[in-house]
Amino acid sequence: MRRNVIGLALSAMLYTLGYSVEAQQPAKIPRIGYLTQASLSGVSARTNALRQGLRELGYIEGQNIAIEWRAADGNRERVQALAAELVRLKVEVIVTGGEGATRPAKEATSTIPIVMAQDGDPVFNGFVASLARPGGNITGLSTLAPELSGKRLELLKETIPKLSRVAVFGSSTRRDFAEILTEIERAAAALGVKLQRFDVLSAKDIARIPGRR
Repeated sequence: MRRNVIGLALSAMLYTLGYSVEAQQPAKIPRIGYLTQASLSGVSARTNALRQGLRELGYIEGQNIAIEWRAADGNRERVQALAAELVRLKVEVIVTGGEGATRPAKEATSTIPIVMAQDGDPVFNGFVASLARPGGNITGLSTLAPELSGKRLELLKETIPKLSRVAVFGSSTRRDFAEILTEIERAAAALGVKLQRFDVLSAKDIARIPGRR
């Protein structure tokens, strides 16, 4: 379902953009820019799904569509430069894999369409005006992370009825973390579960967690 939604959004944009291009330069192949903060090997399942979804809609990489792959390999500072590079290449649309790529893409262009492959809360993060009417040049999918956080704890309690204490790992640098934590705390209070929060800002913080071997 996720693959089809993204594919349809890209297909509509490429059809519209490609129509005007075809009238001027028939030989030009439309280009998609793909931007991720992670490594391409780390998101291979998603990139393969993107290729497959496009293929099902008649777009085959290397034949009638080109994809400019850009990955920061975990380097947050590098994402902005990669976003600017895609803008200079004048790609028809930019696909972003997560908030860490969507924000730099948004800052790099207000005219090139951006399709979010996923985002925890695009309204809270300031990417769209609303889910029903995004506005601007950004559209795509939301994982609804805050709303689902409390539901996950409910499911965990159903699976383990005697559950009394749960560790919550998160990063306070995430813009939506406070909202996610609020949803978890609300569910925990209703379920009688005690939460133990760990703020993870880097790999070093995981190593400092008590009881970790």
